Amino acid sequence: MTDVGTDRERGYSVGEVAELTGVTVRSLHHYDQIGLLHPSERSLAGYRFYDQRDLERLQQIVLYRELGFSLASIGSILSNPDVEAAEHLRRQHQLLKDRIGRLEAMVVAVEHMMEVSAMGISLTPEERFEVFGEWSPDDYEEEAKERWGDTDAYSQSQQRVSAYSKEDWVRIKEEGAALDERFAAAMQAGVAVDDTEAMDLAEEHRQQVTRNFYACSLEMQRGLAEMYVTDPRFRARYEKIAAGLAEFVKGAIVANAERAGSKGDD
Repeated sequence: MTDVGTDRERGYSVGEVAELTGVTVRSLHHYDQIGLLHPSERSLAGYRFYDQRDLERLQQIVLYRELGFSLASIGSILSNPDVEAAEHLRRQHQLLKDRIGRLEAMVVAVEHMMEVSAMGISLTPEERFEVFGEWSPDDYEEEAKERWGDTDAYSQSQQRVSAYSKEDWVRIKEEGAALDERFAAAMQAGVAVDDTEAMDLAEEHRQQVTRNFYACSLEMQRGLAEMYVTDPRFRARYEKIAAGLAEFVKGAIVANAERAGSKGDD
């Protein structure tokens, strides 16, 4: 047997570690050079071999890198003899939860922009940040235009929102949030989607869209309802408020459309 063999008693070769973890061979060599991750063994020919403890350390490195830590910072963290592996995992768990929370907040803001088709709004950059946070609605103009650009509703919505002030957007955002909370409260109270209370909330939703953006027919509202459950971004927005809310809102909208249809309304 030559020095180049992969006898498991010696550990994993650089190539095997790269294949297992997705970390490139070049990165593994770099980690060795800077003292961040030394392989536990080397063959007589100089080939690196990593044991289980090396792989566990590499997992920590990968997680901290994903969380945005520099290699120098990771080295300092992992070299602290007073911090055990379990503590590293607890820290990373909390950091990941914090990151997920920030990303979920970003998703909600982005989806709000998309839903209201907020393109070309007449706010200064400072006002946009104050109302919507860090995510500019202009970043999503192309997607909305591609989806609905040839519709009358899109043209009507663009015309309206271009004249909205900061105060208008604050009002619209607060109205929508209040209605979402009432939907959630009804669902959590056990109200059925075809109950009058739920259907009235769905009708209020339709009237909000009509009042603020475009004439929203029952059929158009049903299209929105379908998007709320099939598009993961919109679904996440409702699920963040309450688990199952996207389906509840859709059910109430469908029931309201059927109720109105039986009356011959639109």
